[in-house]
Amino acid sequence: MIKVYFDGACEPVNPGGFASYGLVIFCSYHGELYRTSKLFRPIKGHERETSNNVAEYSAFLHALEWLDKNAYNDEKIIFFGDSKLVIEQMFGSWKMRGGFYIPIALKAKQLLKKFTNITGQWIPREQNDIADKLSKESLIEAGVKFKIQPI
Repeated sequence: MIKVYFDGACEPVNPGGFASYGLVIFCSYHGELYRTSKLFRPIKGHERETSNNVAEYSAFLHALEWLDKNAYNDEKIIFFGDSKLVIEQMFGSWKMRGGFYIPIALKAKQLLKKFTNITGQWIPREQNDIADKLSKESLIEAGVKFKIQPI
């Protein structure tokens, strides 16, 4: 079984700040497979079209792309995230209405079709601490000021 923990951040303001994301992927028989912390790179001319939802979806999409590239499509996969929006839109019944995140969400929804046994589960932030720290790591490295300093 594959477990994916993902998170996103947007600082010092949301929306319109610097967005970043983090994720970690575990395998029940190999341990940790992958982890990353990345800044979201908006399209030129759309630099302020950032938000926490853009960051969360970027993490989700990046994980899907990594899993697909590494041929985990037929494994049992569970995504864990503290974004109710991402979990409910990708695995539940929430509809996508509008926001800067929509193009990323649509790409993720399309990529989900390549997986045979994939689910998602919302978890409280306290249970998502590794991905939460990773989501802020690249912001800290870039010197972004936070509204509230991360612990």
